[in-house]
Amino acid sequence: MDLFESLKSKISGKGIKIVFPEATDPRVLGAVNRLRAEGHIIPVLVGNKEQIAANFQDTGIVSEGYESYDPKNCGRTELFVEELVKIRKGKVTPEQARELLLDENYFGIMLVQMGIADGFVSGAIHSTADTVRPALQIIKTKPGISRTSGAFLLLRGRDQERYIFSDCAINIEPDAQALADIAIASAETAELFDIDPKVAMLSFSTKGSGKSPDVDKVVEATKLAQEARPDLALDGEFQFDAAYDSNVGALKAPGSEVAGKATVFVFPDLQSGNIGYKIAQRLGNFDAVGPILQGLNKPVSDLSRGCNEEEVYKLALITAAQAIDNKLAEAAAADETAGNE
Repeated sequence: MDLFESLKSKISGKGIKIVFPEATDPRVLGAVNRLRAEGHIIPVLVGNKEQIAANFQDTGIVSEGYESYDPKNCGRTELFVEELVKIRKGKVTPEQARELLLDENYFGIMLVQMGIADGFVSGAIHSTADTVRPALQIIKTKPGISRTSGAFLLLRGRDQERYIFSDCAINIEPDAQALADIAIASAETAELFDIDPKVAMLSFSTKGSGKSPDVDKVVEATKLAQEARPDLALDGEFQFDAAYDSNVGALKAPGSEVAGKATVFVFPDLQSGNIGYKIAQRLGNFDAVGPILQGLNKPVSDLSRGCNEEEVYKLALITAAQAIDNKLAEAAAADETAGNE
């Protein structure tokens, strides 16, 4: 089954609510209208309600089947202010919290934090920093994860050849521990898309062929990730050809369960990751969907400002699927806690 058809079957009819704080953008309106019409999600729009209604009229979209919130005129504001001050632990005053909540991204993230919605998609007209900052301050990272990261899903051809590339969006120079966290989170992201995670820690060196502090970092990250998740098929350090090509992998890293079979590629820094996914996209004719933010307690996704309507649509499907998995994990954790009482 096509990946996105599989995601649709997973989320449709589940009442998943996804926040879109960029309700003035025609790409976003087109995508959410399609998602609503197909019954995949309940869109939650943030902005001036009169302006949202006017935008619907301008684009010829029926303004029904949506929820909308105006940060400047919302009965929940004081509740949000109280919660935001509590979360920020004295770093913001009530007055500062009210000011922050006038920002559509902060307000939308609070809708997710308070359980009013299940996930969040932004970035069509906002920078990555504008999308990620409120998520980190409010939703925060999962226990045991030191930071969030940004993965891309790479898709190609009828047979849906698919890979995960990360981090391609967030961490400029991750240290060894951060790189290990990125690798583990990327393996979990792969599973969301029915990819058997075989995680390659990338470098310009394969198994000691090069010497450098940069190589040492990847070697240490590999060790840390293997210790934290010995159940994962994870190995390194690899040059890309050794990770991807079975003949090269067998020659350069004989006996590795990942060499030549990798499905998840973890880049040593943002520069190489961002360049790498764009080369795959432009020269390799892969569709690149993302970035998918990893490691947060609740699903948040960051669009590219150059995105089109189809990319908004697909990333929203992914975010909704993450929300389903998040709900299942929360339910399992609650059952385990109840069983231990």
